[in-house]
Amino acid sequence: MKRRIVIKVGSNVLTRSDRKLDVTRVSAISDQIAWLRQHDVEVILVSSGAVACGRSELKVDHTLDSVEQRQLFSAIGQVKLIGLYYEFFREFGIHVGQVLTQKENFKPGEQYRNQQACMKVMLENGVLPIVNENDTVSVTELMFTDNDELSGLIAQMMDADTLILLSNIDGIFDRHPDDPEAKLIAKVEPGRDLSEYIQPEKSAFGRGGMHSKYTTASKVAQAGIRVIIANGERANILPDLIERPDETVHTEFLPRTK
Repeated sequence: MKRRIVIKVGSNVLTRSDRKLDVTRVSAISDQIAWLRQHDVEVILVSSGAVACGRSELKVDHTLDSVEQRQLFSAIGQVKLIGLYYEFFREFGIHVGQVLTQKENFKPGEQYRNQQACMKVMLENGVLPIVNENDTVSVTELMFTDNDELSGLIAQMMDADTLILLSNIDGIFDRHPDDPEAKLIAKVEPGRDLSEYIQPEKSAFGRGGMHSKYTTASKVAQAGIRVIIANGERANILPDLIERPDETVHTEFLPRTK
């Protein structure tokens, strides 16, 4: 039976210092996911980056509030983002499908079942689902906290074996990562509280941060799914996590036994 992995790639991984999309990084992540599929791993990709894509496409000569920026740039940028993934994965003969969702779709009921069935039939037919929040309509209280939360819900919905959260740092440390004395926490047993080590700040370009990743990882591990937090800027990080996990720096949340 194939392993099923949900991979979440955050804005800090896909965005350059000028807040525009890093196309080279998108290509590298696509190559690595293609490698996983060639090694009999089913993948669902939860990808940020639409707003960064839109910001690089359109210059606005008047002031927009935060909601207007989010709606405008995500609407434009999502088209470009999925187009890039389409081109990169086509080189490997991989078909991709877009899934735009919002928080209300995860309430029990018909919408939940329809979304689950959609991704199930995509996987059964070799299609790679690429998921993002529908930022054009998801605003204020309708929004996910961030794509960490979304990826955790997808992992549980689709009964994944593993959730991988790719950030721009190596994992969770026992003090601020910039501290030379900081040590990576490699394994987190079920129920272990790491809140004293988590900084509350958000990431530079996204809505999340390590606090969000820790919250998602704890919930998903409690649901019986292994969770890995790793550095998406490291070359070949995804194959290394599969082939050489003991030699690859990351934080792993061990799942609660079902």
